[in-house]
Amino acid sequence: MDMQNNLSQKAEILVEALPYIQSFFGKTIVIKYGGAAMTEEKLKRQFAEDVVLMKYVGMHPIIVHGGGPQISGMMKRLGKEPEFVGGVRVTDPETMAIVEMVLGGTINKEIVTLINQLGGKGVGLTGKDGGLIRAKPLSGKTHKMGQVGVVDSIDPQILITLEEGRFIPVISPVASDISGASFNINADLVAGSLAGALSAEKLLILTDVPGILDKKKQLVPSLSKKEVHKLIKEGVISKGMLPKVEAALSALECGVRKSHIIDGRVPHALLLEIFTNQGVGTEIVA
Repeated sequence: MDMQNNLSQKAEILVEALPYIQSFFGKTIVIKYGGAAMTEEKLKRQFAEDVVLMKYVGMHPIIVHGGGPQISGMMKRLGKEPEFVGGVRVTDPETMAIVEMVLGGTINKEIVTLINQLGGKGVGLTGKDGGLIRAKPLSGKTHKMGQVGVVDSIDPQILITLEEGRFIPVISPVASDISGASFNINADLVAGSLAGALSAEKLLILTDVPGILDKKKQLVPSLSKKEVHKLIKEGVISKGMLPKVEAALSALECGVRKSHIIDGRVPHALLLEIFTNQGVGTEIVA
């Protein structure tokens, strides 16, 4: 009897997912991948499983990854002390070379390999590939911050071509400016810009917190743009959450339907956010 109940529960879960599969079929979902989900072996595998499943049921997942702790770790091993100003990494030419090596090489290929092992067709890119992202220096701070950039423009053609071939793009947030100089860009902001340029259905940002918390440290399941601006003004949303919220808002401004800031420490967080009524974080709606 227990086995039958078990099977019935599995069937119910699949049926619950059906309207979401129908609703998101053929839609682009941009995912900012980072935090514990990118460092813990079990969570890494579950993330890749979720992404491959999304692709097989007809969605178009696009992954943008960061790698701050890994960059700092490599810098220290090479005898270079990481330096930050206002939470942003000072990126001199030597640091930029390390950033490109760690993001575009080690981390990117690890994610691609895992997706491919699980039956997906992962392809690693940087913002430089196919002219995907044109960068420009972070305004007013260029001299002090070195090669820290922001997104100037996006040409999504390479992503559209990959989508047609059923590939899963995995993008590291490194790009060059009009002169060919390399820039390190915040991965949250790259994800937000890409979601906007692709008119994605959703932007999902993985974090190591339950979502956006109010003054009483309680999770807020849903917020409007107006409510988000109020929480920023009150200082409730601050520090590391700010670029995530900025990315979420910029995506909404460009026509993305919903942005979600979700807890990547929860097993199969992506599937729970997309295929169930509950969700595992905060959704921000226009």
